[in-house]
Amino acid sequence: MIRLGDGELAAGDDAFERGDLSAAAKHYSAAPPGTPARVGLARVRLARVDVPLDYGAAKGNAEIAAVAAELGRLVKVSPQFGPAFVELGRARLLLGDAVGASDALRRGVELLPDEPEAHSQLGVALLATGHGPEAVRELTRAVELDPGSSPRRGNLGAALMMAGRLPEAISEFETRVRIDDGDARAHSDLGAALLGTQELDRALSELRRAVQLAPRSAPFHSNLGYALQQAGRLDRAMAEYREALRLDPRLAGAWINLASALARDPRTRKEARAALERARAIVPDDPRVKANLEELDALEHGGGAPDAGPVP
Repeated sequence: MIRLGDGELAAGDDAFERGDLSAAAKHYSAAPPGTPARVGLARVRLARVDVPLDYGAAKGNAEIAAVAAELGRLVKVSPQFGPAFVELGRARLLLGDAVGASDALRRGVELLPDEPEAHSQLGVALLATGHGPEAVRELTRAVELDPGSSPRRGNLGAALMMAGRLPEAISEFETRVRIDDGDARAHSDLGAALLGTQELDRALSELRRAVQLAPRSAPFHSNLGYALQQAGRLDRAMAEYREALRLDPRLAGAWINLASALARDPRTRKEARAALERARAIVPDDPRVKANLEELDALEHGGGAPDAGPVP
C-alpha cells in the first residue's frame, strides 16, 4: 500500500493496513480536504467491494466504476500526485480496462519510481495486455524493491510462467511459499508450475496443501484433480472435479477436466459429452471445449482420450 501522508492521513493508512476500513475512512475524512484525503476515501470504497483483486474481477460493477470516475477527476486536479494514478490503475484493472489501467499506472511509476506497488500494478496491467517481457521487468523491479512480499513474488512467478521461463517461475513460487506457508494460492501456483516439469509428487503435495488451506476454492480442487489424473488416479481425480463443480457449477475448466477423465471409459463417454456441453454453455467461445469435443468424437471412432489442464 502507498502511504498518503502524515497526521490523519498516516492514521488512515495504518488503519487500512490493519483491515479496519471504518477507522480508515474516519481518519481520511478528518484529514485536511484535498486530493490525498479523497484518494484515501476512494481506496476504502474499492476495498469494501467484495471481489477478488484480479484483473476483470469487477467488470460492470457500478461502485468500482464510480470510484474510477472519481479518481479520474482527481488525477486531472492533481496531476503530480502519484498515488491517485496508482489507485486509478487498480480500479481500472478490476473493471477489465487493461489499456486504461496501463496508461494510469505508467504515469504512477513515473511519479513514484521507487514505489513497489506502482511497479507491481503496472506489471499486472501489462500482462493483461499481452506485454509479457515488459511485465516481467516491472514485476521484477517490484520484487527488488519489496523482496519480502508474497503477492509480488506470486505475480512475478505468473509472468515468468507466461513467458515460458518455468524454472525461474518455480523459484519465485518456492520463495513465496517460504515467505507465507499459509497462503493457499502460493501452494496452488507452485503445484501448477511443478506439473509443467512433471514433478508429480511435489505437485500433488503442494496442491493438496492448497486445498487443505482453502477447502472451498473450486479451482484448487480442480487443479488437484488434474494432478491426480496425471498420476493415473482417475477415481480420485473425478472426485476432486465433482467437488469443484459442487462449489462452483460455472467453473468451465472443471467440466472440461471431468470430461477428459470420463472419456477414458467407454461406459462414461455419454456423461463426458454432457460435461463438455455444460462447459460450452458457460464459455461458448472457449477453444478447449471445441477441441475436446472433436477429440471425443475421434475417441469414439478409435482415437486417443482428450485432455484438459489446470484451471487458469
